[in-house]
Amino acid sequence: MNQKQNISRRSFLAGAGAAAMAFTLVKPEVVKGYSANEKISLGLIGCGGRGGWIANLFKANGGYDIAACADYFQDRVDDVGNAHNIPAANRYTTLSCYKKMLEQDLDAVAIISPPYFHPEQAGAAVDSGKHVYLAKPIAVDVPGCKSVEASGVKATAQKLCFLVDFQTRVDQYYVEAVKRVHAGAIGEFAFGESTYHAESPWTRMDAVLAKDPSDPENRLRAWGLDKCLSGDIITEQNIHTLDVMSWIMDAEPVSAVGTGGRKVRPDSGNIWDHFVLTYEYANKVGIAFSSRQFNGYGTMPDGIRNRMFGSKGVLETEYGGQTLIRSGKENFYKGGKSPGIYTEGAATNIADFRKNITEGNCENSTVAPSVRSNLVTILGRTAAYQGRKVTWSELMRTDTKLDPKLDAKRLKL
Repeated sequence: MNQKQNISRRSFLAGAGAAAMAFTLVKPEVVKGYSANEKISLGLIGCGGRGGWIANLFKANGGYDIAACADYFQDRVDDVGNAHNIPAANRYTTLSCYKKMLEQDLDAVAIISPPYFHPEQAGAAVDSGKHVYLAKPIAVDVPGCKSVEASGVKATAQKLCFLVDFQTRVDQYYVEAVKRVHAGAIGEFAFGESTYHAESPWTRMDAVLAKDPSDPENRLRAWGLDKCLSGDIITEQNIHTLDVMSWIMDAEPVSAVGTGGRKVRPDSGNIWDHFVLTYEYANKVGIAFSSRQFNGYGTMPDGIRNRMFGSKGVLETEYGGQTLIRSGKENFYKGGKSPGIYTEGAATNIADFRKNITEGNCENSTVAPSVRSNLVTILGRTAAYQGRKVTWSELMRTDTKLDPKLDAKRLKL
């Protein structure tokens, strides 16, 4: 009964409870106990820059044995395999590499592949009885978000852990500040601001794609420059600040309207270089969102920031910087800075993932808010792409899938 109550808790999006009912039977073979000092055997799906980086964090934790790795590209698999002494037989390549890896006897997988592949890979991992550590964004379209939502519910029903890696959600200053705001520290919300201003993180990919933009292997290597593989910058990158916005509001928006485009970015790829939107929430609370990925020539403030103005004060957050509440003496919160949040947040999530596995905590509370935040980015992207106001209810009826149209004849399947 407690499990059913946890599954149907308010934090899950509409429909999750119904999805849970389809997975109430637990296969005995997927239920396993772990001792406190037992290492979790882990497979890594996605061995690019972040994949290799996060594999090192899993290793540094001390509670994992990186036993297998998978990526389309042999060189990337070998880079991770050599770094962690993974046997050649446990290194998997081609587009279906994850399927072969999931046949191996592993406790868990970390999915750090391009976002387009996340729903399918996460679903297959849960079906194979593996605990799942999933990078953000969880998906690039609405059907993908719903798929991950269902996989999270199924994981809970099968006593599997499913964690989505957002660094801010485990930062002590963010957690305390948002908790105070939800308790009324800044009073009634008036309006907010959410920004992600930075230069392009994809400059190394520009040269790869420039060799032959039609080559599917080049597109896979330069996935960040591809709308369908990455979800565009608003989903792939800006989700950091839009997740904080969603966290503060603790509800889905009513609608979004705005614009954006590609005015500065080099010719390679098809993603935009800026978005400008207004998200409307209940009670006519508007949040102005903007992002850019090009040279700002020293303009400040830069980075990933959120502000929420209320009747009693103002919440300010900055990824890697100061988080505080400006208010009267009663509600003022000095907060603090977290310059190491990028690494420290991921390391905390890796530790929590292991703790959840060893203690059998399969509540999987990170899934629902991650699904909502991902949908928030898609709402904004849809409104900007179509140049019109798009409502949340309209978005949730969407069944359109992004299709990168990769040339299968030129890929190793």
